[in-house]
Amino acid sequence: MSVEITNESAIPVGEARLSRIASFVLDAMGINPLAELSVLIVDVPHMAALNERWMGETGPTDVLAFPMDELHESGRPGVAPADVDEPDDEPVILGDIVLCPAVAISQAAAAGHSFEDELHMLTTHGILHLLGYDHMEPGEEREMFGLQTKLLNKWRAAASES
Repeated sequence: MSVEITNESAIPVGEARLSRIASFVLDAMGINPLAELSVLIVDVPHMAALNERWMGETGPTDVLAFPMDELHESGRPGVAPADVDEPDDEPVILGDIVLCPAVAISQAAAAGHSFEDELHMLTTHGILHLLGYDHMEPGEEREMFGLQTKLLNKWRAAASES
């Protein structure tokens, strides 16, 4: 997996660890190992501008996801349909995830967990959006957040073993 992280904010986020969790989630989801993901870390004004432009919402948000390649027949980018014998050898550009650490800091405090845990959750959440998951309907929300929790628990278990 190729995970590129660019921090344009003044807040350190532990780029290497974010890259590792992103790779872990992509691998756990069965995404083509040639997949490419970009994670951009931005400040509040930049995130507010993106949120207004693309979501029509005022103010900053915690995470935005911008998918790039079309979904395969499986419904997920980078996942070959079940009837394909060999995986595609072409790189798949999943898209971009944009995180705002200033928003994540306040959300982590409100939720009672660490800033790092919040960033890991937001990274996982953004990847799931890139893979076609959503939470607009109650059933979609249960599926997406259930999968998010499962992936984060697997990540924590793997991290505690190493």
